[in-house]
Formats: sequence, C-alpha cells, structure tokens
Amino acid sequence: MVNYHSLITEYINFLKTIFTIYTLLFLSSLSIYCQNDGLETSGDIILYTLPAIALGSTLFQKDYKGTAEFGKGFALNQIITFGLKFAIDKERPNMENNNSFPSAHTSTTFQSAAFIQKRYGWKYGIPAYALASYTGFTRIETDKHDIIDVVAGAIIGIGSSFLFTRRYKKINTQLTFASNKNNFLVGFSRVF
Repeated sequence: MVNYHSLITEYINFLKTIFTIYTLLFLSSLSIYCQNDGLETSGDIILYTLPAIALGSTLFQKDYKGTAEFGKGFALNQIITFGLKFAIDKERPNMENNNSFPSAHTSTTFQSAAFIQKRYGWKYGIPAYALASYTGFTRIETDKHDIIDVVAGAIIGIGSSFLFTRRYKKINTQLTFASNKNNFLVGFSRVF
C-alpha cells in the first residue's frame, strides 16, 4: 500500500530544498556575475521554474482543483499583462522595444508565488515571493523595466492568483473499529 502522506511530505521537503538552492544560487549571482547577462539569465530561469513548481506541486499531490485554480489565474494574468503591454506601448528603459509596461516576468512569477502562498501557506509562500522579488530586481537592474513596470506586474500577478485560489484542504476520512467482550464500536470521521 502506498503511503501518500509520506510521499507528499517528501515532495514538500524536495520543494523546500529546491527553493533554498535557487535562492542561494540567485542571491550569490549578484556577487558572482554582477553583469547584466548573469542577472538576466537568472531571472529568466525563475520565470519558467516558479510556475513549473507551482503547477507541478498540484499534479504531484493530485490536487486537481488546485491545478484548475492555477490555470485560471495564470491565463488571466497573461491576458491582462500582454493586453496592457500592447495597449500602453511604453518604451523600455534600454529603448529595445515598446513592451515595458507591465513586466511579464514579474507578473508571472508573482502569480505563481501568490498561488503557492494562498493554496499551501506562508511556509512555502515566503521563498516563492523571495524568488519572484528577485526576478523583479533582475528586470530593473538589466534595464528591461523601471520600478513602476515591476510593481504593476507584481500587483497584476498577485491579483490574478487571488481571484481564483482557495486554501488547500485535504479531505481525510477515517474508519475505526473497536471491540471488547460485549460491545462493538464502529466510528467514521471526515475532516474537510
């Protein structure tokens, strides 16, 4: 028989390790690389990794309601972010193009972080928000965005996730049986 509780505990410990490693790697990249290429690359890695971790955690736990909630928040976030980019047409600080407002990197990572925090709690949300904040920092430092672009991206990402995400409540069902010489007791409990 598969012990799902221990599998979930192992996966959560794995996620904690991944968050710790990414946090240490990306914070150390500030002193190691201190060049725009290293910063930009580390922000790009988080852009893809954080949503993958958020979605992967729902699939691993067979939390399909969470999968749907993440998908709705992600879709809304992308629609709002790219709709505003094309409607506002703000030039980037490095004058590369007119897709500055809002920061898609920031909105995507903050949407993922907000999902993790609201669905699974602050224990996992704090490292996720740290990674999302680091991504916003990389976008400013590499002259892709200014502070307004990044703050707007964070607000859009958090708002998109909070509209759909509910706290994860695992349903536990337990059947108990006890007996003695003259009595039998059957119990049933369900925690929502």
